[in-house]
Amino acid sequence: MGPFIGDGRLNYRPALVMEAFYSVGIARNSAITFDWQHIRNPAYNADRGPVNALAVRLHTEF
Repeated sequence: MGPFIGDGRLNYRPALVMEAFYSVGIARNSAITFDWQHIRNPAYNADRGPVNALAVRLHTEF
């Protein structure tokens, strides 16, 4: 994986991911979801991170 995620001299460690989300119904067929991800050792590299990713999603059915 070195050519794809670095220079081949990575300090390899397992990537650890924790995720939490909350979904709220806003109408009969719609919901909005708030999402948080905490990633330790992104791309299996112990010299990088941690990374926090936030997201908001809208789900609607017709």
